[in-house]
Amino acid sequence: MGGVVIPVHDVNPARRTPWVTYALLAANVVVFVVLTPGVVGSLTGGSSLAELCRLEAFLDRYAVVPRELIHHRLPGLVPTGATGVGPQGPGCVVGPPGYEKSPELSVLTAMFLHGGWLHLLGNMLFLWIFGNNVEDRMGHVRFLLFYLVCGYAASYGFALLDAGSGEPLIGASGAVAGVLGAYLVLYPRARVWVLVPFLIFLPLRLPAWIVLGLWFVLQAFYSAGQGVSEAGTVAYAAHVAGFAVGMLLAWPLKAGTPPPPEPRGVLLGRRAR
Repeated sequence: MGGVVIPVHDVNPARRTPWVTYALLAANVVVFVVLTPGVVGSLTGGSSLAELCRLEAFLDRYAVVPRELIHHRLPGLVPTGATGVGPQGPGCVVGPPGYEKSPELSVLTAMFLHGGWLHLLGNMLFLWIFGNNVEDRMGHVRFLLFYLVCGYAASYGFALLDAGSGEPLIGASGAVAGVLGAYLVLYPRARVWVLVPFLIFLPLRLPAWIVLGLWFVLQAFYSAGQGVSEAGTVAYAAHVAGFAVGMLLAWPLKAGTPPPPEPRGVLLGRRAR
């Protein structure tokens, strides 16, 4: 979830416990730490070839692949997770898939996969800060459905723009972008504490419409230049699609949403009245 500012807290207390947000946070962390191959190696900085091959096979099986999703054709050869020695030296072995894969179901599983610690922590930070208020307004069940719909919309939106891509698309970014879009519609005046990198990290308290609006403009700008999905890059088009769908789905709730409380205390170095 890239941007020019880093949100750390919003001044918008929720009325009830956001159990679904907590469950989504826990599920993403557990899938990454427990189920994703190579996590231990990524901590020590020494991922082996065997770990990288297992990770490649894992992502090929559970991630979204745009050409599979749009054309519904699975490849004849996929990474097996094994290593071998070929004409160009050691590498990952490919072979016929030993599993059945549903491209539609892979959209769901891909929402809980991440390419690294920064990818995971960035998504979870945004979900932690903004998810509780959106869940509070929608209710637990509707929020869960909303989150999944935004994730599906993001994946399909990206896949339609790059239907021939065979690169895996992973991450909760599209679904979380939907949460940001809903927050912008429901609580545009809520104050958000952010860190702005300017020589040092400067703490500022800004309205949500500035923080999230700027975030969306940057995603739209980047997506106009490229739509990429590799683990080391960002699927900006998926962010744009998820954000837009989140705004549309939240719009009917805007009229009945109570405004956030007026913040008190220090604002931009001065005491707010």
